[in-house]
Amino acid sequence: MSGRTRLMGLVLMVSMISLGACAPRSGQTDGVVTLRFWALGREGEVVKDLIPEFERRNPGIRVAVQQIPILNAHEKLLTACVGGVTPDLAQVGNTWIPELANLKAIAPLDKLVQRSGVVAQADYFAGIWDTNVVDGSVYGVPWYVDTRLLFYRTDLLAAAGFPEPPRTWRQWMEAMRRVKARAGPGRFAILLPVDEHEQPLILGRELGAGLLRDGDRYGDFRSPAFREAAGFYVGLFRSGLAPAWSNSQINSVYQQFAAGDFAFFITGPWNVGEFRRRLPPEMKDKWNTAPMPAPDNSRDWPGVSVAGGASLALFRGSRHPAEAWKLVEFLSEPAVQVQFHKLTGDLPPRASAWGSPSLAGDPQTAAFRAQLERVVPAPKVPEWEEISIQIWQSLEPAIRGRSTVDAALTDLDTRVDRILEKRRKVLARRRASGR
Repeated sequence: MSGRTRLMGLVLMVSMISLGACAPRSGQTDGVVTLRFWALGREGEVVKDLIPEFERRNPGIRVAVQQIPILNAHEKLLTACVGGVTPDLAQVGNTWIPELANLKAIAPLDKLVQRSGVVAQADYFAGIWDTNVVDGSVYGVPWYVDTRLLFYRTDLLAAAGFPEPPRTWRQWMEAMRRVKARAGPGRFAILLPVDEHEQPLILGRELGAGLLRDGDRYGDFRSPAFREAAGFYVGLFRSGLAPAWSNSQINSVYQQFAAGDFAFFITGPWNVGEFRRRLPPEMKDKWNTAPMPAPDNSRDWPGVSVAGGASLALFRGSRHPAEAWKLVEFLSEPAVQVQFHKLTGDLPPRASAWGSPSLAGDPQTAAFRAQLERVVPAPKVPEWEEISIQIWQSLEPAIRGRSTVDAALTDLDTRVDRILEKRRKVLARRRASGR
């Protein structure tokens, strides 16, 4: 059985199981509450350094942090709900929020947010906060943010006549053509791994593509906006500006970027630290970051990117929701978020935290501050994780010349409609019952 088949089976099991099975096994001994907090990957390791200060402030609370490997975190959360072993709170990927809210596994936080003296919605980047809002209710508090923008070789662009990064698609295309002309055979203008969905998704969102239609019941990838974005994206490969490489075909992003194999790369904040560590010393002043260029007919700059990152969510069955919320508030304090950034490199979701010298004085992080003012969520449907995979799988044949863009988008809409079939049936039943 494939991993995706197992995962879909788990989703079905969670959908049918009693909500009472999702009660976490947290406890209280001698008047001290023990919270179970699941955090993912590197964050799960580093957050342990922050917990002693929280426990010092709250002597009646202890926090048991469990580090969950990022690669199987999504499946583990669903499995835990089936087995009745969910934590009190967890780090949850922003695109998972709609799924967990739909399964009624996590609790709405509206009243807690309204009463909070720490979690102030107005201080969060609007597009990031919106990833946690499902059907008008808040189900998570942003913990750190991701978004993607341009990493670029300043020297290669300057040599091509662009001392400043492009601000429009027209400028961007011209810069890529000039870079390619100077680079010669075997080198390219931009790296866009063909087995990633984020790049075409960003381009579509920049042009206002909704991606889904009719109450998120059908795919809308044949819309004029996404059709234009897909044409632009596929055209970069067919014109030789981007290599048709999958991630497995890339030897080393950092070595190849340093060698000049490409001048642009669309990626996220996790790579700021990686570039600094992995690029040779002589490359220190030869790269930078820039917000996404805007479509030519747009009056706004920068262009739009997609909101990502992770949030803190409380599980409905928690026996200690008040204590769990105290931990959410502590981790949401701007000063604590700045400390977390220093430990991890993760970017804070609160605008006030960006006044810290470690962020405000960092030239290669500054572009993310500008980009975070222009981010939008992915569609808020439980099926999005599966839909996102179909984007690159449908477009890859067009990239490699085995299909047209129109045929690829027809295939994509067909795949997405099939994925959303159950959603349509559920919504139809709700409508028939008047709910």
